[in-house]
Amino acid sequence: MVPLPAFSDNYIWLLRRQGLAAVVDPGDAEPVLRALQADGLQLRAILLTHHHNDHVGGVLELSRATGAVVYGPAGEILPQCDFPLKEGDTVELPELDLRLDVLDVPGHTAGHIAYVGRAVGLEPLLFCGDTLFAGGCGRLFEGTPAQMAASLAKFVTLRAETQVCCAHEYTLGNLRWALAVEPDNRTLQQWYERAQRLRERGLPTLPSTIGLERDTNPFLRAQQVDVAKAAAVWAGRSLTSPVEVFAVLREWKNNFK
Repeated sequence: MVPLPAFSDNYIWLLRRQGLAAVVDPGDAEPVLRALQADGLQLRAILLTHHHNDHVGGVLELSRATGAVVYGPAGEILPQCDFPLKEGDTVELPELDLRLDVLDVPGHTAGHIAYVGRAVGLEPLLFCGDTLFAGGCGRLFEGTPAQMAASLAKFVTLRAETQVCCAHEYTLGNLRWALAVEPDNRTLQQWYERAQRLRERGLPTLPSTIGLERDTNPFLRAQQVDVAKAAAVWAGRSLTSPVEVFAVLREWKNNFK
């Protein structure tokens, strides 16, 4: 499993096994085509999480060049989608040892989905698109705070060792904000230091894990007393529910410099 860099901060996840491959959210065809040619891989499948162009922009070129089939959210308009998916569906590709269950996770977009399960001998994996980031979550372009909080709650219940394969290298900026929310969180401090070292070496900070996100990501910690207090102080008012805390955290992150 390889995160292929694209644009300024995207990752296209490449899954490979015995000469075959699948990719998740190919916003640009060129990095994928280079990797396929370099390693002699045949692309069998393209998995999409949502409709934004930096996630789907390479789909048509890749499909035409390789014949790969395209899986994606049933509730969104995509350049191509051979298999529309919704929560309860499963993607199975035995040749890639891939079995991924689909979750509906609206918030960033109305029809956003995520994939969780096994692929290329690795388990458990979560391909979450722009719903969850290391130390953060996606902006609410089409959904509500309540929807995004409910979507993230689905991830919280996953096994702690689940590898979180996000679609952007936003980790350092997210963790700087998270430290403003929880400056005394020692696990968060250590994670930020480790992420800094990785980026200094030009290495990805991803995948993260669900366990690490539960311990460090304010958006998954809205019910924690210290997080709720910090959000109330930033907002300058009392907050009466975890969803209200979440909404304030999202606004705080939107305005964080």
